Amino acid sequence: MTTIAVTKERRAGETRVAATPETVKKLIAAGFAVTVEAGAGTTASYVDADYEAAGATLAKTAKDAIGKADILFKVRAPVDEEIAALKSGAVVVATLNPYVEKDALKALAAKGATAFAMEFVPRITRAQVMDVLSSQANLAGYRAVIEGAEAYGKALPMMMTAAGTVAAAKVFVMGVGVAGLQAIATARRLGAVVTATDVRPATKEQVESLGAKFLAVEDEEFKNAQTAGGYAKEMSAEYQAKQAELVSSHIAKQDIVITTALIPGRPAPKLVSAAQVASMKPGSVLVDLAIEQGGNVEGAKLDEVAVTANGAKILGKSNLPGRIAADASALYARNLFAFSGLFLDKEGKFAPDFEDEILKAALVTQGGAIVHPNLTA
Repeated sequence: MTTIAVTKERRAGETRVAATPETVKKLIAAGFAVTVEAGAGTTASYVDADYEAAGATLAKTAKDAIGKADILFKVRAPVDEEIAALKSGAVVVATLNPYVEKDALKALAAKGATAFAMEFVPRITRAQVMDVLSSQANLAGYRAVIEGAEAYGKALPMMMTAAGTVAAAKVFVMGVGVAGLQAIATARRLGAVVTATDVRPATKEQVESLGAKFLAVEDEEFKNAQTAGGYAKEMSAEYQAKQAELVSSHIAKQDIVITTALIPGRPAPKLVSAAQVASMKPGSVLVDLAIEQGGNVEGAKLDEVAVTANGAKILGKSNLPGRIAADASALYARNLFAFSGLFLDKEGKFAPDFEDEILKAALVTQGGAIVHPNLTA
C-alpha cells in the first residue's frame, strides 16, 4: 500500500499543515495509508486524536513519519533533515517556492526524489480543484482587509448616529487577481467605498460586478496585458508612468490601499512610490501582499510595519494565509487530495502517468536532476 507522510512545518512562521483529518479520511478511502507526525496540525487547530480517529498512524518524529513513506505532503519545501529522511525515489508534493528555494530543489534532486511544485499546476479546468495559488490567495485577500482595518484604527462602514455621522473608509485595491477580488468583496461587506485597478482588461467587469469602481489607463497596451494563462504581463515603463500619474491623485484620498500584484518568477512590480505614500493622510494604511517577492510599495519591509514621516503605515506581513491557519490548511489539504488522485490508476494502484499534463507541468525534480524547463533554462 502506498504511504503518505505528513510532518510539521519547520520553516519560520509557517502555521499551516498539509493534511487535515477530513482529507486523511479521504486519502485512506482512496487506497493510501497515512502517517502523521505528532503535533503536525497543532498550530492550525487540528489535534492528534482527530487524525487517529480519521485512520492515520501517528509518528513521534519527522524521521519516523518519512522513513518508510512513498509520498511526503508538505505546505512548504522540506528542510534538510526531512530531505535526508526520504527514501530514494520518494515523491514530494509541496509549494516549493522553486524560484527562490533553489538549494532545497538541489537537495531533493540529489536525494533522488520526485518532487512536484504545486505552484506550477496549470490553470486549466480540470486542475481548478488543485489550484493552491487560488485557494491561498483567496484567504490572503480576505486577511489583508482585516489586517488593514485593524491598523487603520477607524470604522470602515458609514455610521449615522445621534452624535453625528462616521464617514465610510475609502479602500483602493491594486491588482485584481484572486486575492484582489476577495479583498474587494471583503471591504465591500465591511461597508467601505472600494475602487480597484489592474492591467488586465478582463478584470474591469469583475470589479464592477462586486460593486467597486474600476480605475485604469485603458490604452492599447492595457487591452493586451494578459497572458494566455490568465496572468498579468509586466507592463512597459511608459504605461507604468501613465498609470502612476492616474492613480497618484487617487491614492492621496484613500484610507487603505491593498496591493496584490505578482509576476511568477520575477520580483514584484513597484506600484506605489515613496512620493505617493507621502501624499497619504496620517493614519492611512498600505497592505503589501507582494512583500515576499520584494513588495509593490516602496518602503515596505518584510514582516514589519513601517510608519512613514507623514503617519501612514505600510504593512509588510508575510504568509497571510497562515494567519487563518485552520481554513488555509483545509483548502490546501483538499488541493493536495485532488492532486494525489493523479498518482493512482483505475485499479487504485500507485502508477503516476508522467505524461499527464498536470503532473508534467508540476514536476520539478526526477531521476536525480531538476527537470522543469523554467528552472533549467
